[in-house]
Amino acid sequence: MYNWDTFLIPYKQAVEELKIKFKGIREQYQKSSMHTPIEFVTGRVKPVTSIIDKAKRKNIPLTRIEEDMQDLAGIRIVCQFVEDINTIIEFIRLRTDFKIVEERDYINHKKESGYRSYHIVLKYPVETIAGKKQIYVELQIRTLAMNFWATIEHSLNYKYSGEIPEYFKQRLQRAAEAAFQLDEEMSQIREEVREAQQIISKKYDRLNNE
Repeated sequence: MYNWDTFLIPYKQAVEELKIKFKGIREQYQKSSMHTPIEFVTGRVKPVTSIIDKAKRKNIPLTRIEEDMQDLAGIRIVCQFVEDINTIIEFIRLRTDFKIVEERDYINHKKESGYRSYHIVLKYPVETIAGKKQIYVELQIRTLAMNFWATIEHSLNYKYSGEIPEYFKQRLQRAAEAAFQLDEEMSQIREEVREAQQIISKKYDRLNNE
């Protein structure tokens, strides 16, 4: 029997380490006078049932999961503005604590469903009792609007086992365009929004220091 608990330990470790690193970056921005491109960070290791289901769909033998499945560990960085995504991408490209394996731009090249996000596949080194282990981690970077839409689509995909009725597909596509228009509008007023957020932040800091 496959020992999934042992197998997934390095992936859980990678997720926790990367969450700490990106949350640390967010905190550094917050303590400075600069706008933080990171709104929040989440992470997860794919559930065993999902791993098995995907392996069956993709005809991946269990012995090849480490090499052929790049999203066992996942990190999601959510931003306020589309421009923040580019800031994060450039920052990640300069990092030396992991290696970029692949980049997939689903923002400028959206999926047929309407899905938008920027994916980066990393090779991340994890220290284990057997030595250093390089594992794949999928990093998703998206705006709040993109994330809301993707969360709804994921729920519907789960409910309908990946076979969403055509009527709902059309509604989702329209909703995806509405979310994209929201991002476009927010980009037009982002400087005003940032200025307002800085005023609020300074007010709270002043109250906390009194």
